[in-house]
Amino acid sequence: MELILWRHAEAEDGDGKLPDSKRRLSARGEKQARKVAQWLRQNLPRKRKILVSPTERTQQTVHALELPYEIEPMLGVGASVKDVLSVVGWPDLGGAVLVVGHQPTLGRVAALLLGGKEADWPVKKGGVWWFASRERDGVTQTVLRAVFNPDFP
Repeated sequence: MELILWRHAEAEDGDGKLPDSKRRLSARGEKQARKVAQWLRQNLPRKRKILVSPTERTQQTVHALELPYEIEPMLGVGASVKDVLSVVGWPDLGGAVLVVGHQPTLGRVAALLLGGKEADWPVKKGGVWWFASRERDGVTQTVLRAVFNPDFP
């Protein structure tokens, strides 16, 4: 299985007038989303599922990918690591799942998969962390396949 975590791109600051879930991408965030989407389109496996938090900014981010996706309420702001791993079926589901979500949840998922315990690891706005599970000698292992950030040349 492959699990691709994509943090939403830069969003406008909350001004207190709109709920957090309605915050939209900034102009810079729209540019970040397009750049990362281009990289993902070139690299995503054909067999994939795309799951997105119900917030406005995550949906705007994934919209740049121009591929079908599903809104998953369990991936919203404040989702737990357990929520994410349960929704995606890690590590047993075949194929690939792309999750478009939020911090600190995505950083905590990355920490658990690579370090064995949850920790507040930073994931840049618009950044992608790509993991794969594999079995070696009867043991399931997690491999970090790629990290891509929108400010990479």
